[in-house]
Amino acid sequence: MVQNRKKIYIMMNKPVGYVCSAVSDSHKTVYELLPKEYQALMQAKRGERLHTVGRLDCDSSGLIIFTNDGDFSHKLTDPAFQKEKVYVVTLKNPVSPEEQLKIIDIFSRPMVLPPEKKAPEQITEASEIEFLSENECRVTIRQGMFHQIRRMFLAVGNEVVKLHRIKLDSYELPEDLSAGRWKEV
Repeated sequence: MVQNRKKIYIMMNKPVGYVCSAVSDSHKTVYELLPKEYQALMQAKRGERLHTVGRLDCDSSGLIIFTNDGDFSHKLTDPAFQKEKVYVVTLKNPVSPEEQLKIIDIFSRPMVLPPEKKAPEQITEASEIEFLSENECRVTIRQGMFHQIRRMFLAVGNEVVKLHRIKLDSYELPEDLSAGRWKEV
């Protein structure tokens, strides 16, 4: 029974169209994809409440983790710990091999992110990018700013059409965990 456990760790492949929030007026929440006994833990007292680690926006998919372990969450999300986050990114415009080299160079240094919605202009730390094709790449960051990867590509004149997180620190999204599915870890 879930209530008898002390610490809970759940890995989910978040589908597009869901928000990483307990309540939303306009979108479905990732908590709705969990069984009722886990949903009940959203109302637990402070320190035992189930929450998401590694939020993703509504238009992004991939690995998120649920837990009631605040120390665990802090170690995965605090920028001071420099935890690696890896994403597969699909771009709107194809990128030529010459432009790929330029983008790799730009991403390898701190860069200025344009302001967006609730985020002011910000400066990233260096990140890594590996192009898999003209429209797809793998990006590794160690921060987690608001819409960071989307804004990084806007800064170099492209647009992200699909963003899928595959890794958060040592946790990798299993290939056989389909969208909307979860498992305890």
